[in-house]
Amino acid sequence: MSFLLLTTTIWAGEKDELQWLKAWKAGAEISAKAVEQYGKDRCFGIDTINDQVFSRMKGRSFKVDCTIKRSDLRYIRTLHIDAEGKIHLGEMVCHKTIARDLLEIFRQLYDARYPIERMVLVDEYQADDETSMRANNTSCFNFRRVAGTTKLSKHAQGLAVDVNTLYNPYVKRRKDGTLTVQPATARKYSNRSLRFPYKIEKGDLLHRLFIQHGFTWGGAWRSSKDYQHFEK
Repeated sequence: MSFLLLTTTIWAGEKDELQWLKAWKAGAEISAKAVEQYGKDRCFGIDTINDQVFSRMKGRSFKVDCTIKRSDLRYIRTLHIDAEGKIHLGEMVCHKTIARDLLEIFRQLYDARYPIERMVLVDEYQADDETSMRANNTSCFNFRRVAGTTKLSKHAQGLAVDVNTLYNPYVKRRKDGTLTVQPATARKYSNRSLRFPYKIEKGDLLHRLFIQHGFTWGGAWRSSKDYQHFEK
């Protein structure tokens, strides 16, 4: 490959990354150089739900019977780093009352290189929690009621965040000894004595930051454990 062709290819790649940043192509992997060129501060922000984002949500996470006002929700842009050190564009919809908390938390996690594998709207998985969790996706808002009740879940209100969901499952052991694990593919990660990537542990940076911002952790619940879950 000639020097001219090589430099042209590199320039084209950098241009693509900058376009992804400007359009905020969530899920895309980008280079540290592109972040520097674009400006790291511009990669962390809070916006109202514009028409483009709402079109992705409508009929999925924002269901036809949704009682949460669109105007009460916010769209967060953030960078995150996976366990291999790759930088990704992340996004999240949450309630406006916790948007600033989440932005500060994810900014600190990024700066500390705390690993988060994937962070796109649950709508990318047709708002199906099981599918999103199996993909190890980190998300917040999804309008739904607690199973078997008419009570809105904290996710329905945009007040709960699930992080690195495959490796930090919901676990409940019933009186008859049967074990419920969600997602169903995460059974081996219900053994919290094992070491594995993306594991959330009491006292680690992510746990400390959420607690400092007034969230409670599902991993501390008594009757069940929801290791991915933080709510306010």
